[in-house]
Amino acid sequence: MTPGKAAAFLDRDGTIIHDVDYLRSPEEVELMPGAAAAIAQLNARDVPVIVVTNQSGIARGLLTEADYDAVRERVDELLTAHGARIDATYVCPHHPDYTGPCECRKPATLLYRRAGSERGLDLARSTYIGDRWRDVAPGLELGGRGILVAGPSTPPEDVQRAAREVEVVASLGEAVGRLLSTNPLLR
Repeated sequence: MTPGKAAAFLDRDGTIIHDVDYLRSPEEVELMPGAAAAIAQLNARDVPVIVVTNQSGIARGLLTEADYDAVRERVDELLTAHGARIDATYVCPHHPDYTGPCECRKPATLLYRRAGSERGLDLARSTYIGDRWRDVAPGLELGGRGILVAGPSTPPEDVQRAAREVEVVASLGEAVGRLLSTNPLLR
């Protein structure tokens, strides 16, 4: 059996775009510096770019699924304008206080496993990048590589934990640079 492709699993808010609490307006979408160029590098190397995002604002009634879709479309437009693309997005619209527990809210791995199954990905060879511990923890559980992007919205305890267990970088561009320079299959 042929092994699946290694993917780059990215968080959205705080990693690709600026983290705005419960973002529901496409006009508020702003790419993080260098994010489009980093994603374009992955695209050029034929690395599937998969976004996995928690959107508890939907469960909380602070935004609708239509609001979320409009923001996602705006992110896609901005990336396309810079020659970059996201290959697939998986979203958890739940929050345990509002909808009860679920298996898709990060750091749970259901959405990653679904992406792996649907897209023929090798989760153990993949990289998990985000600005919170919950974004990189699935990588450890699935046997992959975690890289924490320490940004303004990253809790200090997440950075401390990540420094012990995964790599910590300052931007998505730095994370992608490390990924591409250390994986001989992607050079």
